[in-house]
Amino acid sequence: MEIKNGDIAVVMVPLPAQGHLNQLLHLSRLISSYKIPVHYVGTTTHNRQARLRLQNWDLADLHFHDFSLPPFETTPPPNPDSPDKFPAQIIPLFFATSHLRRPLEALVRRLCGAARRVVVVYDCAMAWVVQDVPSLPNAECYFFNSVSVFQIYTYFMEVAGKAFPADGPRVLREIPSLDGTFPDEFWDYWHIQEKFLGNSAGVLHNTCRVIEGQFLDLFEKEGILGSLKQWAIGPFNPVEIPEQRDSDEKRRRRHESLHWLDNHPRNSVVLVSFGTTTTLSGQQIKELATGLEKSRQKFVWVLRDADNADIFSGDDDSRRSDQLPEGYEERVRGRGIIVRDWAPQLDILAHPATGGFITHCGWNSCMESMSMGVPMAAWPMHSDQPRNSVLITKFLGIGILVRDWERRQEVVTSTTIEQCIVLLMDTPEGEEMRRKAADLSAALKRSVMDGGGTRKELDSFIVHITR
Repeated sequence: MEIKNGDIAVVMVPLPAQGHLNQLLHLSRLISSYKIPVHYVGTTTHNRQARLRLQNWDLADLHFHDFSLPPFETTPPPNPDSPDKFPAQIIPLFFATSHLRRPLEALVRRLCGAARRVVVVYDCAMAWVVQDVPSLPNAECYFFNSVSVFQIYTYFMEVAGKAFPADGPRVLREIPSLDGTFPDEFWDYWHIQEKFLGNSAGVLHNTCRVIEGQFLDLFEKEGILGSLKQWAIGPFNPVEIPEQRDSDEKRRRRHESLHWLDNHPRNSVVLVSFGTTTTLSGQQIKELATGLEKSRQKFVWVLRDADNADIFSGDDDSRRSDQLPEGYEERVRGRGIIVRDWAPQLDILAHPATGGFITHCGWNSCMESMSMGVPMAAWPMHSDQPRNSVLITKFLGIGILVRDWERRQEVVTSTTIEQCIVLLMDTPEGEEMRRKAADLSAALKRSVMDGGGTRKELDSFIVHITR
């Protein structure tokens, strides 16, 4: 399906945190493939960050709008030894985004002067920035949920004091508590955003019926968002990674981890990565290092601290690898590689040598892993991750839990880590999870092709906004 609409413009408004920037940048690429101009709005710093970390994908058709923020008070990163892993250092940045309201309104107003309709897609955690858009005569807003529908559904049901349906999926009776998932400062920020969500004309979800069909049905049945039309159009990320055969230069530009993976057999390597919002304690780094070593499995370990509000500030200290056991890298040489900077996670997961993923279960990472058919060892740290981990392990059956959320204040021992890695990578149980993950990946790939369920929903959204 191809639609040429020079009189329609789409504006993307992401939350300035990597997992959110990334999702809306991939969605921008999907919508621009319909020959619709897409404008990506953010701070100068975070637009640069988004482009840098999506380095291997063509962004030439997107229009980036760089806005500045006035100086805001920053807070130090959380103590690595604290059981609270939420990246509190970026909360002041979230509050500072209120200053994007006027520049965004001016941009949309300008686009409205040239386009028949301007469609603003915004992260639901940026609702206050777009609050003026619905008052413009030819503009409309759609909010985007960056987390699983399972997370959203269970959250809203609890807030409303409603019981889950008795005949609903059993996993609804096994959800972990929201305690410890977010600090009070974030809830303060979120409750401000909730006030403006009603200004929207519809909702977009980065999921699909292949993954969360039952929860999408329950979500709609409960009327949690009233009569708002909803589209489940995920995964936004590519589900196929083309091989870089174009030139020697492009192959040289591949990340070091990909060259390393080229030398290992299929499904023989476990990726270890906790995203951009987690900082491990020194003690936990040592236990993880020891568990990886004792497992005798091959691994790619992305060992870095959580992002600061500005990753280019020079204050981002990713040298936690200084806390590795003495002589560690020598001992694991050839069997493991440690990456101390940004790593192309989607490309690593897509590599045939990758057969497992130790992950914090951020929704971005879950969707990428499911897209590439890689089973997970779920180790949630904060936010939506505890419930995502239950969805992955107890509902979809494509992973194991490293640690229950109720035991989050405990250091995970090297013995537990070793056992989880061996189970995932070298047992019939792990092989069955890999088979299920491969089947899910195949179903996802079919869903985004012409005639597939996800593609139909995306086509439906495009038809709706170009009506």
